[in-house]
Order: sequence, then structure tokens, then C-alpha cells
Amino acid sequence: MNLLQGFLRTLVSRPVVAVSSAYLWLTGRKVRARNRLRIAVEQTPAAYQHWIGSVEALERHGALTAPAAACSSSVPRFTFLIHSDSNEVGRILVSLGKIAWPTWEVVIVLRSGSAPLPPKDDVSSALIAPIQTDDAAKALEAALQLSTGDWIIPLPLGVVLPPTVLARYSEAAAAAPGAIVLFGDHDEIDTNGNRSRPWLKPQWNAELFLAQDYISPACAIATEAARAALPLPVYAANCTVFALLLVVTQATTNPHDSKRRSLIVHVPHIQAHLSKVPATPNRPARMAAIARQFPHGIGPALREGPADTIHIRWPELNPPPLVSLIIPTRDNVRLLRNCVESVLAKTLYSMLELLIVDNGSTTRATINYLEKIAIDPRIRILKDDAPFNFSAINNRAAAKARGEYLCLLNDDTEALDPEWLGELLRQAARPHVGAVGARLLYEDGSIQHAGVTVGLGGAAGHAHRFQRSNSAGYFHRADLAHSVSAVTAACLLVSRKKFLAVGGLDENAFAVAFNDVDFCLKLQAAGWLNVYQPTAVLLHHESQSRARDVTPGQIKRYQRELAALRQRWNVEKLTDPLHHPRLDRFSETYVIGI
Repeated sequence: MNLLQGFLRTLVSRPVVAVSSAYLWLTGRKVRARNRLRIAVEQTPAAYQHWIGSVEALERHGALTAPAAACSSSVPRFTFLIHSDSNEVGRILVSLGKIAWPTWEVVIVLRSGSAPLPPKDDVSSALIAPIQTDDAAKALEAALQLSTGDWIIPLPLGVVLPPTVLARYSEAAAAAPGAIVLFGDHDEIDTNGNRSRPWLKPQWNAELFLAQDYISPACAIATEAARAALPLPVYAANCTVFALLLVVTQATTNPHDSKRRSLIVHVPHIQAHLSKVPATPNRPARMAAIARQFPHGIGPALREGPADTIHIRWPELNPPPLVSLIIPTRDNVRLLRNCVESVLAKTLYSMLELLIVDNGSTTRATINYLEKIAIDPRIRILKDDAPFNFSAINNRAAAKARGEYLCLLNDDTEALDPEWLGELLRQAARPHVGAVGARLLYEDGSIQHAGVTVGLGGAAGHAHRFQRSNSAGYFHRADLAHSVSAVTAACLLVSRKKFLAVGGLDENAFAVAFNDVDFCLKLQAAGWLNVYQPTAVLLHHESQSRARDVTPGQIKRYQRELAALRQRWNVEKLTDPLHHPRLDRFSETYVIGI
């Protein structure tokens, strides 16, 4: 979408949105301006068709066809695994015949009662398993015994593969020696060959994979790794590949293993076209497969989420640790009162203390309120009259906190869900987790924060910002717990030990802006994963408690902090692992870049 065209169209249909977008643009918040316009002018299906044409034109010029070296022993060999009846097998083989890569084979395991395959040319070279079975685990085991490939690609029913699929996977395998899983993006295709709903996926994300199987369709698994994972228990047919991936990736046992994460490789191209016929839900079988990975009685609680997703609730700590909530404030008594009263009244987790840091309040109403609430044994008032420096204020308060965990909390937030703190703590207590962030909403109920995506607009942006509260986001991601590059310090929970281990917030380079992004990236660099937790829900009256970054007195400071972020973390060129190189870098709502 051309930005000017989008503005003019919105000016006619939704003038208030258009004017607010113009204001955001003129005051320097260009990502938000584009974001508002993109939500007002949704991309049509024609946008994807245009994108397909552009991509295919590029591929014709930089053609990914089989090079002469493809017949050498250095090029990996792929084995397609088909478990189906004889009618479906023939259709899949027609699709495979268009693949422009020579080093592949097909292993076929027929379902029970299937008619024998006819002796046609397109099946004469296939390897036919000697058994017929409806058990997907047995079929996989039988196919692996016959396979001679370096990689197996189990094919789901109704899949159509692009001609470049093996060329892409071969490139990825060569670039990542020792890789154990390769997976790509996919879209949907109808019986007329029309494609829609492109799913441009993130890199490997163990937390997301447990909640949502975004990898299985036409992924490639190293044959040795697959054989080492056998035998598999009996699962529903459309869950066997997921169960195999659980074992191969060690998603439940070693999600923090950075070396293993590097061996699970995302190929950022459409690698499969799936049938538009609705797939049979496999959520119960996936939940059973996840549960089997934990010793009995100590695993997470699993419950069904929307659209075949899973909500995972990790065990709580026993005994429950003390959590110190650090709330900086200054002459915002209305906001502060809402924040404090909502936390005390609506938070079920009781092992907490509130450290309210008074950064030079002068109004009588604020001083009276602080004196009034100071009698509550759960509240401590800390005086800090130094010039406003958000990072320094929180660092000094953290040094005086008594809790094992620190919750950085803005005074312009309000607790909406009674479980919010307990839900954050369940995540933060896991050994490999760094900072945990909540789902924050604007007053109109739209999403303000569902994780931070680094690199948007050459800095960082909030995923799904301005989308409706009941919006599931991009392929339900706003509803699902998953690891993210960063979370906002408006509501951030972290172990005190981990906070101190990375030096807390950087009060020299990031006094006001980007201190949370920098802090989370430091945690990530130290080996911890940051997590977005959607079941912790709060209201956020954003930036009402401090001057905006684009006011005359603040813009130079903001520009210095932006420059420091770019210099330290190279965010101008960085593609966030949870984003995609072909998604628009100026949109917080996950739309294709066209």
C-alpha cells in the first residue's frame, strides 16, 4: 500500500484515524502512523497475488534450479514420506514430479485396505513399504527403515510443493552444518490453484511451538535424528510428526539450549501449499504428546486455546517467593491511585510488596495520598528527588527491594486480571527465562503491547499494537505465550538475580527511552529468553506519567537514546527472530511488505 494512497482513502472513510495518523507521522512516530493506516485499509487478497508475482519474477531471474553439482555426493538427498491410500498417493506424486531437484526419493506406506498401486511410471521408482497400516507411528517407522536420504520430509494430506522446495532446503542445510530440522513458510491453495493466507513464520521458538504447531507442514528432519527418536507412542495420524519434532528438538527439555536452537533452521520462503479443506484438529493428541515429555505430576497444566492452540500453565513455586513491585511516580495521584488500588484489590498473588518511588512530587494531593497509603504494611514509599531518569530510579529501588523477583510497573497501569502477577511469575521462575511481559491494553480495549519486535522502523515496535483486544493477532500469536526479543518495562517481571547479573537498566545511555529493550537484549545475550505472557492482562494509559519523547524538551534526548540503541544492537538492519524478512518493517501488525 502506497502511504499517500492509504492516507487519502482513510481521510474519506475514517477521517479521525487519518488525522491521528498524520499527527503521529509529523511528531516522529512513523511506525505507529503507518500502523494505524494499515489497520484502516486492510490488505486485500490481491496484495498477496501481487507479492507472489514479484517473488516468482525474482526467482526466475535468480533461478533456483538444480546446479550441476546437485548430482554429487555433497548435495543432500531427501526422502518424501507418504502415508495415505492409493488414490491420494497418485495426486501427491504428480506434485512431486514438478520439483526441480534430482536428489530425492519417495517412500510410500499405504493405509490398511488400500488397493495396490498401479504400475505407472510415476510410482515405479517409489519405495513401497511391505506393510499396510493406519497407525501413523508404525508407518513412520516403516518408512524410515526404507529411507536412504539424509533428510525425511513427511507430507501431510492435500499438500502441493513448490518446484524450489528442495533447492531451498539444500541451501539451508549447506549453510547450517549439523542442522536437525529445516522448516519453511506455507500458504493455502484451492482446487483451482489460487493461493491465499500466507503464513510467514518466525525462527525456531520452543514456547510458540508448544502452543501452536507451526513447523510440521512439509518440514525436513535429519534422518539420523528421526531414527534416534523412535519408537514413538501411538498418536492420532496428524500428530505423529509433531510428536517426533518434540523429541528431536527437545522443545520441552532444553528450550534454552542455544546450540540446539541453532540447529533448527527456518527457511524464509513458501515451502508448501496446504489444502484449504479444514484439517482434523489434533490438539488433544498434541497435549498428550507434550504431557509425555514430563515426569508424571511435575509438568505444566494444559488447556485448550482457540483455533487448535494450547495454553500452557507452568507450575508455581512452592513456597511462593516475595515479589517487589517498583512503581515510580510524580504528581500523578489519579493514575497512581488507580494503579495501587487495582493491584491490591485485584491481585490474587499475595506475597508482594509495593515500592512506590516518589520522584519529587510537590502537589498536596499526591503527598497526602502517599502518607495515607504508607500505613499499609505491603507498601513502602521511597523518596528519590534526583532528576527524572527512569533507569536510575528503578535501579536504586531494586537495590532496596526485599523480593526475590522484581516487577517494574508504571503508575499509569491498572490490573484487570486477578491472575496477572501469578501468571508472570510462573514464567519468570523457569530457569531459562529472563524478563516476562504482560498483555497491555489501551483504554479503548485495543492492544498496546503483546511483546516487542526489535528492528521495526529502525528501532523497536510493539507487536499487534492498536488491534482490537479480542483480536488473535497474526495467526493467533497475540493469544499465545512465546519467547520474544523484548517486553516493555511498563509491566516487566524478572528475577532479582538476573536483573543484577546484567547490571539492571542502563541509566547512562537510556535514561528514559529504550531502556527496557536494551535490558531485555542484555538478558538474551546472557543466555536467557524473554517471554510474552498473554494471560496477564493490564490496562495502560501510555505515556501519561511523563513527557512525550517528541516534545521540544525531550526530542534531543530521545534522538541520543535512539542512536545508542542502533549503535549497540544494530537494530536498523536487524530482523527480529519473531518477525520475517518479507514482512513490512514499518508495520506492527504483520503484513507482507509490498
